[in-house]
Amino acid sequence: MALMLTDWLPTTKKEVMLRKWDELDVILFSADAYVDHPSFGAAVIGRVLEAEGLKVAIVPQPDWHGDYRDFKKLGKPRLFFGIAPGCMDSMVNKYTANKRLRSEDAYSPDGRHECRPEYPTIVYTKILKSLYPDVPVVLGGIEASLRRLTHYDYWKDGLRKCILCDSGADMIIYGMGEKPIIQLCRELQKGRDIHEIKDIPQTVWLSNEADIPGGITDNDIVLHSHEECLKNKIAQAENFKHIEEESNMLHAHRLLQAVDNVFAVVNPPYQPMTTEEIDKIYDLPFTRLPHPKYKDKRIPAYEMIKHSVNIHRGCFGGCAFCTISAHQGKFIVSRSKESILKEVRKIVAMPDFKGYISDLGGPSANMYGMAGHNKSICEKCRRPSCINPKICPNLNTDHSRLIDIYQSVDAIPGIKKSFIGSGVRYDLLLYKSKDEAANVAARKYTKELICKHVSGRLKVAPEHTSDTVLRFMRKPPFSQFEEFKRIFDDINKREKLNQQIIPYFISSHPGCHAEDMAELAVITKRLNFHLEQVQDFTPTPMTVSTETWYSGFDPYTLEKVFSAKTPREKLAQRQFFFWYKPEERRNIERELSLMGRRDLIGKLYNGNRSYADAKQQSKKPMQPNENHRTDNSRKAKSGHVRRRNSGR
Repeated sequence: MALMLTDWLPTTKKEVMLRKWDELDVILFSADAYVDHPSFGAAVIGRVLEAEGLKVAIVPQPDWHGDYRDFKKLGKPRLFFGIAPGCMDSMVNKYTANKRLRSEDAYSPDGRHECRPEYPTIVYTKILKSLYPDVPVVLGGIEASLRRLTHYDYWKDGLRKCILCDSGADMIIYGMGEKPIIQLCRELQKGRDIHEIKDIPQTVWLSNEADIPGGITDNDIVLHSHEECLKNKIAQAENFKHIEEESNMLHAHRLLQAVDNVFAVVNPPYQPMTTEEIDKIYDLPFTRLPHPKYKDKRIPAYEMIKHSVNIHRGCFGGCAFCTISAHQGKFIVSRSKESILKEVRKIVAMPDFKGYISDLGGPSANMYGMAGHNKSICEKCRRPSCINPKICPNLNTDHSRLIDIYQSVDAIPGIKKSFIGSGVRYDLLLYKSKDEAANVAARKYTKELICKHVSGRLKVAPEHTSDTVLRFMRKPPFSQFEEFKRIFDDINKREKLNQQIIPYFISSHPGCHAEDMAELAVITKRLNFHLEQVQDFTPTPMTVSTETWYSGFDPYTLEKVFSAKTPREKLAQRQFFFWYKPEERRNIERELSLMGRRDLIGKLYNGNRSYADAKQQSKKPMQPNENHRTDNSRKAKSGHVRRRNSGR
């Protein structure tokens, strides 16, 4: 059946009139192109509100210059304006770790850069408040979520306040926003003023101390003030430990931080969604297509995910450089098998579908269906990670349900193959559980994955070879990667497959020195990897790596940690990824000599070959099994510090 314009949420006055609406209840402003797909946040929130019986419109990528006509065209909503700045943090979306403009904006038509401002949450809110000062503005999405308290901003190179202060908005909904935004709408429809609504979980608001419900109690966690954090980096580090722990607890505490003579109040999050609740989200009437206004235009992010299926939310990995747990939490919310298969059938029916599911995954590929055996233990847990420094013995690591999902998807008529594009946690596959059935399932999953769901290359993320650096990253020892690679190679040999394993590594992560990167080069050479497309660690708000990088202290131990920050320090690390390139050899040899590690020169360059000989040899074409690629974003070296693994 052919789709009509009214099958999308309206984006213009004409589209509103086609629905015969006299007014709108909520108007969402998005810095992404409008793609009506469950992987795009603005579309999800819009559909959730629509299901609540509300009249909702989306204004994608409004022009913030000139007369602000895009902000005026739909008038005032009855309830509030919502700001959904994008699926990716706006600055990460726009700039590399070296603060250079990216080649394209993945969430804009034809990858154009000029469609979104820097910090769209702030820009859009200020415009709306200037035009409609009496209409509430509610912030959502990852940009606001990660900036809900004092945070380090890499691009401005300094601490910034809670984004409510800089934007002038009335409320933040942090994390996955379906539950709080529905409750907010219900409260507003009762006639409550938004400044009176202070009891909704997973919201942030500014308040005078006298107006904080119940006052400041012993159950609240009062963080160091913004002003104190500006003066004392240790205060900022100490704050982060509390913020991270409370973001990953089933029964969290309210957080308060003084800023500008008021308090930013962070209500504890909702309990994780149930399977039934998340299924309802994916059952909403998404067209799964970009809005017709983008006809003949390419939206890179959509092209990448349009034939993929997200089977769960949340991640209990707790990687130090990752923002997923800060936004989605560590508890896994899994969709039902029936919901997943229903979505796959919708994809099969798409005219451009050729039989291949690009990804059956999530934040991590193989955490589907996993949770604690004993929930009462989970209810008391403060650890941001369930698998670092060691896998929690209470964690159910059974992969059986996931195997069944893969096999059931592949059995659907029209499916030729389903690939796993999300990163695989090999530490979960190698874990020796007390439950032998879980161990059997892990081995079965590993074979199923390698034999049936790899599109020539399997992406995994050891991140580094140094166990010292890996402890800072909250990643398993490198020996586990080597063990997994042996299993991968063995299965490929036995099954006569010609597949590659693609490891992802990080340069310049806190705790990493140039010497660590030199040793990484030697080890990856031994394993026959050539690493390309390397990106430095990017300090993003609300990660332990960023707080360590900014403050110079581990937030959990307050030990000093070195981070490579200058261009010279970063280059000294990054160059070791490219030891095989002739143009890098002289600099690498010089660097190794300066650090007193001439022994590594011999290991990298076979000891007896001259620079000229090596240069001539490098002109020979690489064998296919040597051409491994690595995408990453991480940082520096940390010599003498040995991080205690508290809380991870």
